[in-house]
Amino acid sequence: MARIAFIGLGNMGRPMCDNLTKAGHDVLGYDVVPEARDAYAAAGGRVASTLAEALADADTVISMIPTGKHVRAAYEGQGEDEGGVLTHARPGTMLIDCSTIDVESARAVSKAAAEAGFVMVDAPVSGAVPAAQAGTLTFMVGGTAEGFERARPVLAAMGPKIFHVGASGNGVALKICNNMMAGMSMVAISEVLALAEKLGLDHQTVYDVMTVSSGNCWALQSYCPVPGPVPASPANRDYQPGFAAAMMLKDMRLSQAAAATSGAATPLAGSAAALYQMLVEHGHGNKDFSAVFALITGRLTSA
Repeated sequence: MARIAFIGLGNMGRPMCDNLTKAGHDVLGYDVVPEARDAYAAAGGRVASTLAEALADADTVISMIPTGKHVRAAYEGQGEDEGGVLTHARPGTMLIDCSTIDVESARAVSKAAAEAGFVMVDAPVSGAVPAAQAGTLTFMVGGTAEGFERARPVLAAMGPKIFHVGASGNGVALKICNNMMAGMSMVAISEVLALAEKLGLDHQTVYDVMTVSSGNCWALQSYCPVPGPVPASPANRDYQPGFAAAMMLKDMRLSQAAAATSGAATPLAGSAAALYQMLVEHGHGNKDFSAVFALITGRLTSA
């Protein structure tokens, strides 16, 4: 089994660590935020007080960090006096970044890792916190075939669906496209349900018919943004997050930055991003992104 240094003990990182431990891996957690380290330790996890300590005996590094800036700092270091993973990791350590970040940062860190003699893959996930807790995440892995094969047994402890999607950065690229689709779909089905209400249709009827018709989509079938039809959806818990609106806004912004860089036209995604920005600006960034339905229908006031 692997000796894993896990960097990033937030809402996603902690359950991922738990599943790695359940699978028999030796996990030592680290986070730059002391409160995150304390919470993981209080839940029974093993915690390192410094990055160097976390990496001392590790043969595998997994990171789940918020942004490209944070990932670059973690791996490349934050200055001449403070090295990152590429400084402190032992030769031959496998590097796996599960963060959802911009493509340019993912490829830059991978290039730096290769130049330092490490094999690294970007392996962002789909499924949000519920899938992280259940060990059913989907992984989109960018990197060499060697990197994919080395990473796969470790990733399997956190989710059964593991796809090699091409070269370094392609995992992040596909994750951005996937979340762009999820974000647009949620806005679309929210508008549909809002119109259905105005036309005198009830939510359950819309759900029953559309989930077996051409209008079916994941946002409706698995994550319906209105209470009732899907008992497990956040709409039944006052939109307590599986995936927070602030995180969806971040990902939609990543999609728009990628579109601008590549010259792709994404007008629908741009409009959806503006709605998530409104949701966050109204003080609801910590609610689930499906709360965009409440925004569209005028039922969500400023926090």
